[in-house]
Amino acid sequence: MKGLLLGAGLLVSCAPVHAADFKLTSPDVGPDKPLAQTFVYNSYGCHGENKSFALKWSDAPHGTQSFVITHFDPDALLGRGFWHWFMIDIPGSTTSLPRDAGNEDNSKLPEGAKHLKQSFGRAGYGGSCPPPSDKPHTYLVTVYAIKVPRLDIPADTSAAQALPIVEANALGKATLTYQFGR
Repeated sequence: MKGLLLGAGLLVSCAPVHAADFKLTSPDVGPDKPLAQTFVYNSYGCHGENKSFALKWSDAPHGTQSFVITHFDPDALLGRGFWHWFMIDIPGSTTSLPRDAGNEDNSKLPEGAKHLKQSFGRAGYGGSCPPPSDKPHTYLVTVYAIKVPRLDIPADTSAAQALPIVEANALGKATLTYQFGR
């Protein structure tokens, strides 16, 4: 057992948090699955249903009290990136989100969870819709295991402003990738 020996012979564990087993999966998206129109944005020349995909995660690090979900396109805007979804304060007892949990009426959000604004300028999910002239973009869907029950980030905070707060409170993360082009 690794630890720190304190006075009076007390041994305090200093073992690192193991997040290696933390996994994120989806029946709807992944590296070997073509993106269905259900999950594509419905504007800017894209003709999808703009529904968020179902997600499931397992083996979160010990001490997890809440989760954050992000959906980011690092290839967009000449490498500056584009946020498609940012949900915070998902209760620590939650291990999945149903399809369309990112809808704008919040009817499928877990209790206490909230959306932050994505790069389309709205709270909620904004589907993939890269420019038709671009090569397919790689999208990163990430679940963060958070060490506190709530992050207390105001709803009008941008995703880019919220990310450092999320990362400072994360015990671990699991990422799922997929590609999409028009």
